[in-house]
Amino acid sequence: MPHSYLSSRLGACPGMKSLLRKIHFGHIWCKVSLNRTTIHLKFTPNLSQNGSPSLRLQFSDRLLTLLATAILFVLPFSLNADEPSDKRASEILRSIDDLWRGKSSHAITTMRVKTRHYTRTMKMEGWSKGKEKTLFRVLEPLKERGTITLKSGVNIYTYLPKTDRKIRLTSGMMMGRWMGSHLTNDDLVKESRLEDDYDAKITFEGVRDGKNIIEFTLIPKVDAAVVWGKLILVVLTDSLTPLSEVFYDEDMKVARTFSFTGMKLLGGRQRPSIMRVVPADKPEEFTEFVYESLELDIEISDQFFSISNLKRW
Repeated sequence: MPHSYLSSRLGACPGMKSLLRKIHFGHIWCKVSLNRTTIHLKFTPNLSQNGSPSLRLQFSDRLLTLLATAILFVLPFSLNADEPSDKRASEILRSIDDLWRGKSSHAITTMRVKTRHYTRTMKMEGWSKGKEKTLFRVLEPLKERGTITLKSGVNIYTYLPKTDRKIRLTSGMMMGRWMGSHLTNDDLVKESRLEDDYDAKITFEGVRDGKNIIEFTLIPKVDAAVVWGKLILVVLTDSLTPLSEVFYDEDMKVARTFSFTGMKLLGGRQRPSIMRVVPADKPEEFTEFVYESLELDIEISDQFFSISNLKRW
């Protein structure tokens, strides 16, 4: 076991470092698991040049015993120190995942899009069930009224009422802008629950910019179907409502930022009513969703999200 490892676990004080360099204690190795640490000790006599045991052997043995005892106490605590924090992080993420969706939802929203070339405003009605089923129907403007986007599992369909056509989006269309916004069709398909797809750590907790906040760093799980390198999520400590969410690409460069403002009574509690996404490469542009109303945990059947049901509107 390297001296640097031991010294880091035992406080890394200069005096201890000096002793670790000078004293020979034979061999130490250990087996470490999340539940148990096993220390194996093997003493090698420290002999002087004349073949007699060195006077510092007894001191080395005593020090070795103290070190082993310290490791037995310190290492398990250090291995388990993050467990309460990780559990708390998961609980908070679960509440954020369900903030606008619940088990099912119905909402009226207005989407505003500003780009270098155009601005547009659309009013939509939306339903969801879990994270696999979502349906959006355009209410305004009149010329696009009745246009529907249906997400069912990994597939997205668009219904165009003027031509009475149902279109299944192909893989080549997935990176296209959804409804002209800064979200893609692929974003809808890969919409995820933070708790399911990311490992979260609380990386800051305290007052920042006059607000009491908790900051999370989220790293994708190995088998998660996400395209991001990491996420930085900031929530208010008292209400656990999100303030911002920064998405990093796989090169760990900022790709886009979500901000949450406009606290309002929605679905029986105070929630942010405005969600804005700003692309990092075009900071003057944005897409903004404004919630006018929200109902959670409504009764809704799977048949509601079927392809055959699109024409009923």
